[in-house]
Amino acid sequence: MPSSSDIEARFWDALAEDGTMMLGLDGLEDGHVRPMTARFEEERGPIWFFTSTNNGVVEKLGQGQRAIASFVSKKHEVLATLHGTLSRDNDRATIDRLWNSYVAAWYEGGKHDPTLVLLRLEAERAQIWLDGSGVLGAIKVVLGLDPKKEFHDNVAKVTFT
Repeated sequence: MPSSSDIEARFWDALAEDGTMMLGLDGLEDGHVRPMTARFEEERGPIWFFTSTNNGVVEKLGQGQRAIASFVSKKHEVLATLHGTLSRDNDRATIDRLWNSYVAAWYEGGKHDPTLVLLRLEAERAQIWLDGSGVLGAIKVVLGLDPKKEFHDNVAKVTFT
């Protein structure tokens, strides 16, 4: 059975490999989340999202608003929901550090494009699941064993603050 810190480490590794998260503002009537590419520099540090002024999240964002982000790894082995505070943070030094050719492709004006917005998610807590329904889970079902314990043992509740 993996520890909470092992499960959290698997999350950060998976997010580094496939940085697509679903991001939305908590408590809005439409509850709409959007796929966004997440960038981070260190585990437990802020998660950054490059976007534009016409993004629905940006249009509805107040300062320090509650946000929710969800993640599913490419092979569906790691799943997570994060809650925290989302804000605009167009710090030029951070933009320079996180900028890459993928981000550049979206902005005609480069780092100084007038539509460029950098969002900062300060995660406060998360629930992270490791998928227990893989080969081992299937074998347990075939052998008549209860697969629910596998799921229960592969969940971590993490507090970042």
